[in-house]
Amino acid sequence: MPENVLCNGCDDCYPNDKIKESVCINAPRIYDSCSDKDCLEDLPVLLTKPVQCMVDKAVNVRLHDADVCNVSIDLQPVPFHRGFYSVDMVFYFDLCLDLFMAPNAMPMPVKALSVYSKRVVLFGSDGNVKVFTSDCPSDMSDGLTSCSRNCPKATVQIAEPVPLSARLCEHKKPCDISCHIPKCISERYGGEFSPDDAKKDVYVSIGIFTIVQLERNVQMLIPAYDFCIPHKECVTTSENPCELFSTIAFPTNDFFPKNYPCSEPKYHCGCDKDK
Repeated sequence: MPENVLCNGCDDCYPNDKIKESVCINAPRIYDSCSDKDCLEDLPVLLTKPVQCMVDKAVNVRLHDADVCNVSIDLQPVPFHRGFYSVDMVFYFDLCLDLFMAPNAMPMPVKALSVYSKRVVLFGSDGNVKVFTSDCPSDMSDGLTSCSRNCPKATVQIAEPVPLSARLCEHKKPCDISCHIPKCISERYGGEFSPDDAKKDVYVSIGIFTIVQLERNVQMLIPAYDFCIPHKECVTTSENPCELFSTIAFPTNDFFPKNYPCSEPKYHCGCDKDK
């Protein structure tokens, strides 16, 4: 059996008998988490007035790319369910659409926005104390330190969205959600959304993968080996761009993509030895 070895994150690793002391640290602990794979079908697309005029004249549309430009998170305790919290998330998708103004014509790329709301309930434990820290901004009126509500911290991780499809349809009176768009988001597109005189609407379908976590800062006792002192010397970069380029390895894997993985390496993928 190999010896159980713990690493301190630096260049050296220390075995268990090298533990010097036990130290108490304040670190975030994840109390609950969940992961989801969501297919967001027929999300309404919000368009500015100049883009809406182009959409009204288009004969077809294609979803070229989708990106999450921001996520707003609201955390609230669940009534009569102590220790549980509802996490309300609003995803703002930055869309790149290709508009076809005529059959067989070159597409015209435009920017648009789509919004999706999601709620999950997770366990975040109890916090019955008030938190005062020296790095909190003080109250300018009397110089007192402000305190924060002792709620867990919600973290949302999302992989790059998968653009699936887009379609045009006749205009229907959509729900007025433009008023809920934060100003910092609407400024990215240079105008207000949802013109009243629209003739066509765009709907997109997007696939997303998310992980939602609730974590709290807690005091934990951990073994300590030593201070983590860097052993690598800093290397001064050269001002000669060609000399810097010469240190970069040739990207062989980029020119020769990997084959489909075989479950049985001694056979060819997709082939049976007996056939």
